[in-house]
Amino acid sequence: MRPRDGIARFRDRPLGKHRAAALAAAILSALAPARLEAAPANTLREMAERFQACLAARRGAGYESPDSQITIVFALKRDGSLLGRPRISHSDLRGDLDDQKRFVAGAIAAIESCLPLDVTPGLGGAIAGHPIAFRIVSGKPRFGI
Repeated sequence: MRPRDGIARFRDRPLGKHRAAALAAAILSALAPARLEAAPANTLREMAERFQACLAARRGAGYESPDSQITIVFALKRDGSLLGRPRISHSDLRGDLDDQKRFVAGAIAAIESCLPLDVTPGLGGAIAGHPIAFRIVSGKPRFGI
């Protein structure tokens, strides 16, 4: 008998259901985009970067109107969840009325879907109740405090 390489050794053996599930999980985790399972945000910069990354992942969710822009102001609680309702402080909407409604609704829905933010107790205490302005220009979010 000749020695087999590692792949041939597994090719000839049937996979048990536990081994097949483990193999499938390993393949999916290798192919899936890296997720940020990092510690909670501790600075405003970290919070803004994570929030922008979340919104960027939701692009195409109804707020991709060309040349439209909107500024949404909202506040967060200590735990990073939404305090009250977001309000629109500025808008320059283009297109027909349906496009404008879709852009505004999509922008607000995208912001609400990215909350609550994972923040440290120290950062949560610093941002609690303070207004945060978020400007979305043609589907590209920009953060401001």
